[in-house]
This record gives sequence, structure tokens and C-alpha cells, in this order.
Amino acid sequence: MRLFPLFADLKGRRVLVVGGGNVAERKVRSLLASGAQVTVGSPAITPELQQLHEHGTINHLALPFQPEWLEDIWLLIAATDNRDTNRHIAALAHEKRLFINVVDDPVLSTFQVPSIVDRSPMMIAISSAGHAPVLARRVRERIETLFDHSLGTLVALAARHRPAIRLALPDMRRRREFYDWLLDGPVAAALRKQQPQAAEQALVDELQHEHGAAKGKVVLVGAGPGDPGLLTLNALRALNEADVILYDRLVSEEIRELARRDATQICVGKIPGEDHNATQGRIHQLMREHANAGQYVVRLKGGDAFVFGRGGEELEYLRSHDIAYEVVPGITAAMACAAYAGIPLTHRDHAQSLRLTTAQFSRDTTEEDWASLAQANQTLAFYMGVSQLDWLPGQLMAHGRSPDTPFALIENGTRSDQRVLHGKLEELTVQAGRHGFKSPSLLLIGEVTALAPKLQWFGASLSAQSPIGTSCGTTTPR
Repeated sequence: MRLFPLFADLKGRRVLVVGGGNVAERKVRSLLASGAQVTVGSPAITPELQQLHEHGTINHLALPFQPEWLEDIWLLIAATDNRDTNRHIAALAHEKRLFINVVDDPVLSTFQVPSIVDRSPMMIAISSAGHAPVLARRVRERIETLFDHSLGTLVALAARHRPAIRLALPDMRRRREFYDWLLDGPVAAALRKQQPQAAEQALVDELQHEHGAAKGKVVLVGAGPGDPGLLTLNALRALNEADVILYDRLVSEEIRELARRDATQICVGKIPGEDHNATQGRIHQLMREHANAGQYVVRLKGGDAFVFGRGGEELEYLRSHDIAYEVVPGITAAMACAAYAGIPLTHRDHAQSLRLTTAQFSRDTTEEDWASLAQANQTLAFYMGVSQLDWLPGQLMAHGRSPDTPFALIENGTRSDQRVLHGKLEELTVQAGRHGFKSPSLLLIGEVTALAPKLQWFGASLSAQSPIGTSCGTTTPR
């Protein structure tokens, strides 16, 4: 985050705008709307600015820029058409530690004026850090269509009744649920119909109901393999309602950034080599502890909780301790990583079945199991397979799988640094080591993976013959 978002209270505070043209005029109008005391410094100003000056709305200093103008002001905007002048003003502002916006010059600026969606007192600001104001404007246009103008009236109504809301709903979670009800229920509906009295009465009636303490619950949420765009709407809703988030090690930071800012986030991921049963016991304890304290707990798992995610064990524990729970499915790694690598998991010409398994199974797997895994015309998806690549291909070939069988090894599937290595089964161990593939990686084996070099549309594609550090067919159409 290059810029820290900030809403400034300028009411009654002096702000200087240097420049008197049309751009300066637009800045002045926005500043006046916020209640600022505006001074415009410029030998010449637009007719509208002149009119504002004559009515006493702004102060006009009809001179070229003077350094003493920077005394006793809170904020500064340089809107002249002379970059040397703007650079001089910016240098003086930096010396005095004044925040300055130099119009159309983000390098000289210490703050940017965002595009605004105004639903006062609700304000939505969009910034491109000054680099692409036209794109910021386009985003604002889209957001404008999402929020009815009655939203500002709803915020003002909530503000008037805030003391009563806090008194009636001391429990934080109940209070959040009430505000959700305000936005989604009859109060907002009445305001959209321009019925403010009915809206206020509905709010008062709801506050008079008995509201007991919130009961805790746990929601198992599948986060998918990493791309935040693959979250379901229910998963996003759970992240925004959670009091506590217990997340796995491989859940991406981009996904965790979508959660409520004040939610407590606790990493409970299992680390290779540690006692996973002990870690699972700690997860159970944390779920129980926070749910019994009346909190909304999200157990956030990579992929899907029910595909090699111990989700069943966690539900059994919650049920045995009479803790309410829900499940939000996630897109499992085999589906998502294969799709991002352009690999159909089934294909009527190449694979009539799909098997999901983990490469970390016992080396004592029966001969019958190995023979079944080695059959042709099926797709094998091995989760957590990187550490087993030294022996897994050999076992499959020893039990009848052809050395020429295609494979695809997908590292960091669906993420910005996704890589896909493809080649023949007999080359897998050597080439994975040669290219330095690490966890998290998903291994796909079967005839369908031969389609990867032709159909992959995302990330870097490596063949077994690719020189180290290079890729072919790299595309990231995001």
C-alpha cells in the first residue's frame, strides 16, 4: 500500500490553492464543500473564482506565489501551469512538513485528491496514487451505480441513534448484526422509498426487542488455492463477519486482507516435520475456546476443507462439544490449478476418470493399489507431492505406467508466481529438482496433461527441455 488512505477534517481550517485556472476552480469547489477556509493565490483567476471572492466565500491574493503564504495553513494545492513554480512550492512545503498536492504530478505530491462517491456523511474515495486518474474516475462511475443516494440518509439516521444502539446492544457481534439489518432490511427499504418516518420507526421498534448475548459458532471456509477471485460470496461474507480467523499456513495474504480489519487472525498452519496431531489438537482447542466466548470463528483452510483438509475431524470435534457450525466449500486445488494450467481433468479421448490422492501415503501401499494407480486413461492428482518425487514416479512405472506418460507439476497454482512444468513421467524427478519446484505444488499425471503446453493461459510454462530460469508461453491475462 503506497498511500495511506486518510479523510481530513478541514472545517474552519485554512487551505491554500496556488493557481487560478479551471483546475484550481475545481479544487476550490471541493474544498469549500468540506468547510475549508480557502485562499487562492494567483495574479489572475477565473470568473467563478472572482465571484466567490467578491461574495467573501474565498480570499484572493492577486500576486505571483509568495513563500510567506505558507504560514498558518493546514493544506496546500499547487495548480499552476508552470512545473518550475510547482517544484519550488513543493520544496518549500516539504521543508515546512505541509501536505501538498501538485496537480497531475504525483512525484511532487505528498497526498492525492481521490475520485469521490459522495453519499454524505458516507464517503467513498478511489485513488490510483495519481498515476491513472482516468481509471480512478471509471472505477468511481461503476461504484456510483452500486449505492443508492439514500445511503447517506441511512448513515445519518444510524448516527442519531448510535447511543441508543450501543446501549441496547452492548455485545459487539449483535451490534454488527443490527447494522447489517439496517442496510438489508426495512429501514433502508423505507428510505429508498422516501419514507423517513417509517424508517426511523422501524429502527426504534427493532431496538425495543430483547437481544440476548450472541452465541458463538464456527464456520469452516474453503479459501481455494490462492487467487482471491476464486473465493465464493459466502466465503467473503464469512471473512467480513468473523471475530476470529484461524488460518492455514498456505492461505494467501491477499485472501486474509479481505477479512474484517479488526478480526483477530491466528496462524494455525502445520509445518513439515512437526507433530501434526498436536497441532490439530491446538486447532480444536482454539475453536472451542473462542466459540464458547460467543465469538464468530472462521476456520480458514486452503482449497476445500473436505479434500485432504481434516474438515471432517473438525466437525466431529465441534459436534461432540455442542458447538454450532457451518461449512462454506472452497475450490479444491486439483480443479483450480488444472484449470489455470489449461488442463481438463477429464476428456472423452484421454481420461474417463479422475483420482484425487496425496503423495504422502505410506510406502507400504498394496500392490493392488499401485496397479490401480498405474492404469492408463485416468488422471491422477497428487496433493502435497513435492517431497515424494524421488520415488513416486518409479513406483508408478514399476507397476505398469508408461515412462512416456505426460505429467504437469503446478507450483503456486492460481497465484501470480504460478509455474507449470510438463514432460514425461520418466523425467519428472530430475526435472522438478533441476527447476527447483517447491511446496505448494500439485502433481497431475495422465494423458490430459499433454494439453498443458497448448492450452495454458496463465502463469509460466516450462518444458522438461527448458533452460533453467526461462519459460515459454508465459501469459498472465489478469
